[in-house]
Amino acid sequence: MARPTLFTLPNLVSSSRVALAVGFVASDAVPTRLALIGIASLTDFLDGWLARRTKVVSRFGALLDPVADRLFVLGVVISFVLGGQFSAWQATAIMFRDVMSVIGFFVARTVSWLRPIPFKARLIGKAVTVAQLLTFLAVLLLPSLVTWLVVVVALLGVGATVDYTLMLWRERVRTASTPVGPSVGR
Repeated sequence: MARPTLFTLPNLVSSSRVALAVGFVASDAVPTRLALIGIASLTDFLDGWLARRTKVVSRFGALLDPVADRLFVLGVVISFVLGGQFSAWQATAIMFRDVMSVIGFFVARTVSWLRPIPFKARLIGKAVTVAQLLTFLAVLLLPSLVTWLVVVVALLGVGATVDYTLMLWRERVRTASTPVGPSVGR
C-alpha cells in the first residue's frame, strides 16, 4: 500500500511557514518579527533537506514549498506596507518574482506542452528568496539599506523570470525533438 505523502515531516515543516506568516502579521514587536523571519528561513532550508534525506519527496511537497514561501513573503510585505516600512513601488518590486511565479504556474497548467516539464528550484530563484529575507531583516535592523536591497530583489526577480522562461523554452524545444514512441516506417 502506498504511503500517503500529504502528512510527511517535510510537508509539515513547509506548512509551518503559513503559521509563521500569520504570526508575523499579528505581531509588531521587532524581536518577534526577527525570530519569525529566522525560523521561516530555517524551515525553507529544512523542508527540502528532510525530504531528500528521508526520501519522501512528493509532488504535493514540491508544490507546497513554494506556496508556503509566497504566503510568508506576502504576509511580511503586507505588514510592512500597512506599517509604512514599504512603499507601493517597493512592495511591487519585492513581489515581482512571486507574482510571475503564480502566473507561470497557471500558464504551465493551461498549456499542454508545459505540463510534463518538471519545475525545479533554480539558483537565481533561491538568490531572490535570500535577497527578500535580507531585505526584511534590513527593514527591522538597518532601514537605510532597504531601498538598495529592494532594487537588488527587483533585478534578481527579473533575472529569475527570464531564467525560468528560457529554461521552459529550451525544454519545449528539447521535448519537441525527442521521439515519443517507436518510429513509423519511412
